[in-house]
Amino acid sequence: MIALIDYGMGNLLSVYKAFQACGADIEITSDPGVIADADAVVLPGVGHFGDGMKHLSENKLDLQVTEAIRQDKPFFGICLGMQLLMEFSEEAPNVKGLGVFKGGVLRFPESSLKVPHMGWNNISLRKNNSRLFQNIDDESYFYFVHSYYVSCRDDNIIAAECSYGINFTAALTSGNIFATQFHPEKSQDKGLQVIKNFIDVVNS
Repeated sequence: MIALIDYGMGNLLSVYKAFQACGADIEITSDPGVIADADAVVLPGVGHFGDGMKHLSENKLDLQVTEAIRQDKPFFGICLGMQLLMEFSEEAPNVKGLGVFKGGVLRFPESSLKVPHMGWNNISLRKNNSRLFQNIDDESYFYFVHSYYVSCRDDNIIAAECSYGINFTAALTSGNIFATQFHPEKSQDKGLQVIKNFIDVVNS
């Protein structure tokens, strides 16, 4: 069973339906015991970094996330769920992230481009392409909604990049940890393929 963590940060139902459509055995939960017993964990989210960390810590779900990762369970962070893996965010300077990866979350610089970055954009797959992008062509398009982007200190875990005024990290992979800045649940066939690829990792 895949535990889809409910910490009050939106887009749960669309993620749940997408995983179900791909054949996943998935349960929406905020119960630490259910998360601990799950075979894999998905951390979605839309909204403010500080609120996300607050809601996670209030129910000790932050500990469940880091413990699942420590146990090497397949983990998938989506949008805010990816950003929370970092050490800090400019969106909430006094709030510590989960610190799974070294680096932070930065706001897009001022430019002629609108912020938030919203809509379809193509991604460039890296040479260390992960299992998350099996059967996905380079430069495929995915759906983004975000004003902040991940700046990762370890270049080796960057699985895909995207360009919006600057090049930024679109996806991370490290062992059984997978994360995307884009929303696979809103990215039609390509997004569903990404979800299927994660399910294949869980079932392997």
